[in-house]
Amino acid sequence: MKLYNYFRSSASFRVRIALQLKGLPYEYIAVHIAKGEHKLPGYSAVAADNLVPNLLVDGEHLSQSLAIMEYLDETHPTPALLPQDALGRARVRALAQSIACEIHPINNLRVLKYLSGTLGLSEEQKNTWYRHWVREGLDAFERQLAQGPKSTYCFGDSPTMADCCLVPQIFNGKRFDVNFDGLPLTMGAFDACMKLEAFQKAQPSACPDAE
Repeated sequence: MKLYNYFRSSASFRVRIALQLKGLPYEYIAVHIAKGEHKLPGYSAVAADNLVPNLLVDGEHLSQSLAIMEYLDETHPTPALLPQDALGRARVRALAQSIACEIHPINNLRVLKYLSGTLGLSEEQKNTWYRHWVREGLDAFERQLAQGPKSTYCFGDSPTMADCCLVPQIFNGKRFDVNFDGLPLTMGAFDACMKLEAFQKAQPSACPDAE
C-alpha cells in the first residue's frame, strides 16, 4: 500500500492511525498541500479530488479518510475500528462524522486560506474563526460522549474510528490555541489514545515530511 498524505493534514493523520493500529505497512508519499502540490496536474492522476489522503492498494486509488478506514476495517478486521453490533457502529460513526463532517470542513486549510486571502481577514480574525467552530464542535462531541456508555476511549475499551478522528482534531486545535477546558471525556479519550504506540507513531512529528 502507498499512502499519499501531508504530515499536518488531520484527514491523513486519521488514516495513518488506522494503519498503525492494524499493523499494516505502507509506503509514505508526501504531498505538500500548503505549497499546492495537490493541485499539480500529475497529482490529479492519483487523486481525482486533488485531496489527501489517498491510499493506493491493489492498483486502486481510495480517497476520503472515513471511506479508507472502513475499507481497512473490512479487509483487515482485527483489531476492529467499529463495534460488532449495529447500535455501537452507529454511535462510533456518528462521533467520527461529528469531527470529519461538522468541525473539519469549515476549518481546513483551503477554507482558512480563503478567509485570509480572498476575504482579507487578519491572522487573528482567521484564528478566532477557527477556535470558535472547533470549540463549538467539541462541546457537542463532549455531550455525545456523556450520553454514551462510560468508556476509556470515545467508545468502549479499545480505540475506534472515532478516536482516529478525535486525536488529529485535538492536535490541530492545539496549534491554534483552542481552549480545551471543560471537556473531561473528550480529553480523557485523547490522553488514553496518546499512551498507545500506534497513535505516537502516526503523529505529525513522526512523519518523514514533518517541518
